[in-house]
Order: sequence, then structure tokens, then C-alpha cells
Amino acid sequence: MTEAKGGTGKYIIIGGAGFIGSHFTDRLLDGGAAEAVTVFDNFSSGREWHIERHLSDPRLTIVNADAGDADALADAVAGAVAGGGTVIHLAANPDIARAAIEPAIDFDQGTVLTHNVLEAMRQSAGGRILYASGSGVYGDLGETEADEETGPMQPVSTYGASKLASEAMIAAYCHLFGLTARVFRFGNVVGPRQTHGVGLDFIAKLRHDPGRLEILGDGRQSKPYIHVDAVIDAVLLADDKAETAFAVFNAAPGDAVTVTVRDEFNLVAYNGNDGTQNWTSAWQESGESDGPTSGKLQVVSDSHCATGNCLRVGGGGSGPPTAVSREVDLSGATSATLTFSYRRSEDTNGGNIKLQVSDNGGSSWTTLQTYSMNTSDA
Repeated sequence: MTEAKGGTGKYIIIGGAGFIGSHFTDRLLDGGAAEAVTVFDNFSSGREWHIERHLSDPRLTIVNADAGDADALADAVAGAVAGGGTVIHLAANPDIARAAIEPAIDFDQGTVLTHNVLEAMRQSAGGRILYASGSGVYGDLGETEADEETGPMQPVSTYGASKLASEAMIAAYCHLFGLTARVFRFGNVVGPRQTHGVGLDFIAKLRHDPGRLEILGDGRQSKPYIHVDAVIDAVLLADDKAETAFAVFNAAPGDAVTVTVRDEFNLVAYNGNDGTQNWTSAWQESGESDGPTSGKLQVVSDSHCATGNCLRVGGGGSGPPTAVSREVDLSGATSATLTFSYRRSEDTNGGNIKLQVSDNGGSSWTTLQTYSMNTSDA
């Protein structure tokens, strides 16, 4: 765990009661390196309970104000880090999707706020700024892994554009007014107290309806995810080691995680305890009875891909465009488990997945169970 070493030991965290900001507050106050910490937050997405265990710490000052109020921000910065110290700037629009209907929000709650922070620092005789940028400044690179020199940077969101504009403004203030800056392009940060993001969104949707999970886009998009503790480590380490007045760092893992979610079932077919070929089936994780001793078990889809409207089943979730996607041999088995995934194109309305069994090597099949894929199931 990295402790803060840069600056004078005086800090002001813009957005210090939010997800990432409260973890900075924890690290600075718990580590003992901070002489004083000021949390500047309008508590729109930040919460007092995020920092409540520090409320009795005399080193902590809380300013409940909006970074859009330039005068209030200038007063807070002057009081917190006048003559030196560190500004950790995390304030930004917390609702990235909102920009689709309010394109100005990232400018108003991103770029403008960064300008206010820089002006407050200039008026209070400088200092250093640690700025939370994001990987969105690179735009859509596909499978290309970005480093700090990757360019040209062409953001595809107003959020990424706002972050890139803020980086440029910070660089200019360092050159013109003698500020010191470390800019951090975070991946997707996850961890305790998270207030937004795909993981939290999935949890909220499943709590609302455990039987259905809506995924934005096609589910194949992938992003780098980094734990908030690793973010704090990276920021404080880079702040301690960087030697130039302006420096940029990526703070993200080298790999990416897809948000694709596939429903998986374990299908079990077995005969009754009386030993007859009275086949039954269950949607369960393992056999509960004596199983079949011969034949085959298969999963089929009655909606194929010839027309483009398809319901696919397969072991890997993609499946070939054929009737039989998964099959197991039951010979000598005491139980049989067949695990499969399904994926349905958006324009497929309905379709069935069938569990079938054959006791004669596959020349004829008996349908044991049909799972109907209606629109609400996908």
C-alpha cells in the first residue's frame, strides 16, 4: 500500500465524499502522511457515510459546496493549500449516459469545473494537481492497447472529450503559471462505495428483476477494470516518482473484460427409481437418481440461422447454425449433465430449446423438456 509523500502534507479533494474520493480520504488520513485534508463536495453523488469514520479527526475539514461556484471553490482552495499542497480533482459528471440527451453536461460538469479548479490554484499561488482523467480520451481503439503516447486521440463520447480538453488546459496552466500536474487516465474503477458503472448497473437490474438482465449494446464490448485500491496506489506512487512539471499516466490493467452474459443451464436426464425407461428431466445442477445406462442426450434449437433470425445453443455460447448443438453419450452413465449456453439475435421473437433423449443410439429422439425463449426471457 502506497502512502502519500508528495506536496506539503496538505490536501483538498474535489469530490472527496464520492466513490474514489472517499478512498483517497481514507488513505491520506489513515496513513498519517496528511497534515490536513479538506473534502470539497456538493454531495450529489458523494455521501457523508463514505467518510463518517473520519468526522472526529481534527485534520479533516468538510466544505459542502459545488465546484461550479468559482468563488466558493477559490476560498476553499486558498484556505486548504495556500502556498503549496495538493489538489486532487475528481469532480465530474457521474452520469455518463445522460450526455446522450444532454450533450452539454460533460462540458458544464467537467471542463468548466477543471477550469475553476485551475483558476483557484493560480489565485492561491500554485501547488500541484492530481487529475482524474479517463481512458475515454483515446476513443475507440478496438483491440489496440493504448499507452500514454498513443495518438491521435479521438474521443467518441462527450465525457472523453471533456477529459481530453481538461488535460490540455492543465498542461497550459502548468506552462503559463508554474503549476505541477499529474494526470491519470483511469480504466473502469470498481470497489466498495461504487456509485455507478456496469457492475453496479447489473446488480441493480437483477435486484429489480432476477429473471431478466438487460445489457446495453450487443454485450461484446470489453473494458479494462481496476480496483479502487490499485488506483490510489498508482496515483500516490506516480506523484512521488514523477519529476517533470506535467506528466500523464495510464492507470488500468493491460487486459480487458467483456460484459457479455450468457444464461447457462445444467440439464439432467435420468430414469425413475423403479428402473423403467420412464424418462424424466430436471433443470438442476446434478443427477438425483440412478441415471440412464445407454443412449444419448442432446440439446437442440428449433430456430436456426438460415434467415438471420436465430436462436443458438452451444457449449461456448455461440454455437454452430445446426440443429444439434450439444450432445453427450449416456452409455454406462449413472447420471448425465449437459451444460450449454444460448444466444439469441435481437430480431428473434420466440423459439424453443429442447432437451431430447435417445435410447437407440440416436436414430430417434424423445423430447423430455422444452424451454420457450420468449422476448422477455432473453
